[in-house]
Amino acid sequence: MVQEAQWWKTRDKETIECQLCPHHCQLKEGKTGLCGVRKNINGKLHTTIYGECTAVNLDPIEKKPLYHFYPNRPILSLGTKGCNLACAFCQNWNISQNPDASSRHIDPEEAVKIAQRENSFGIAYTYSEPLIWYEYVLDTARIAHDHGLKNVLVTNGYINLPPLKKLLPHIDAMNIDIKSFDPLFYKKVCRGRLEPVLEVCEEAGKSCHVEITNLLVPFKDHDEILKDVKKMVQWIEAKLGQNTPLHFSRYFPNYEYDKPATPVDLLNQAHDIAAEKLLYVYLGNIHEADGSNTCCPQCNTLLIKRLGYHTTIQNIDDGCCAKCGRRVDIIGI
Repeated sequence: MVQEAQWWKTRDKETIECQLCPHHCQLKEGKTGLCGVRKNINGKLHTTIYGECTAVNLDPIEKKPLYHFYPNRPILSLGTKGCNLACAFCQNWNISQNPDASSRHIDPEEAVKIAQRENSFGIAYTYSEPLIWYEYVLDTARIAHDHGLKNVLVTNGYINLPPLKKLLPHIDAMNIDIKSFDPLFYKKVCRGRLEPVLEVCEEAGKSCHVEITNLLVPFKDHDEILKDVKKMVQWIEAKLGQNTPLHFSRYFPNYEYDKPATPVDLLNQAHDIAAEKLLYVYLGNIHEADGSNTCCPQCNTLLIKRLGYHTTIQNIDDGCCAKCGRRVDIIGI
């Protein structure tokens, strides 16, 4: 569904500028931005995907992944098409890099009704990049809040701060994907920039629950990658806090990237580096016995055991560790 978009301005008689994300695409009549879904039509910016859903599923919240936000609860998950980054290793390239992907229209009111019917505690905007779906997410999130539902973004964090600040009051949790802490990686492999993503992480951290994901892509020497991991972990501790959950995820060859999968040893080394500074570090896309479990950082008592998406909550009494009494850093438990 085509609808006039927010966050743009006229540059001259022939050109408008999209101001939603850091690309600031300059669009002449009939042209579409790098995201593939925001278009100059008759001198005005339009979104071509309002309400267009490529995927509608009831997922465990752990799949987002969010491990410290209403654990073991199902959440209605909606996705659209297009993306404002172009990662060569994209795992969802068939929708994120394909503006012509098939979809069905679901208006905001219907999305909320589906969530209620499915006994979902909220709505997750996920699969592709929800921030380019801005107008729809904003409208749906407002209605969802009015009906007591939570709103979750699973995002690359590539948005300008003014539109983000307008959206954040309606968002309860975000998983933000920091692709790498190497600016050159963002430029060459993702066709974006690192700094705006870090700014978004900081701003979101002031407003809602935030968890960070880093898909560990072995694009250069392992020692150099681990140096980047150390820098990222230090930044997370300083800017977001040591209780911010960090998810390292294993890369597998996909889309335009054919480098071998991330070595398990590299993931384990990254985990150990992060665990020196952060309280909650997890491993994804990998079968590690304890890589997904949550333990009390004070006494190491197992609080949440995860096997795939099967979650068992234990040893938590009234929001505290049943053994030592420390308050658990988990929302909705």
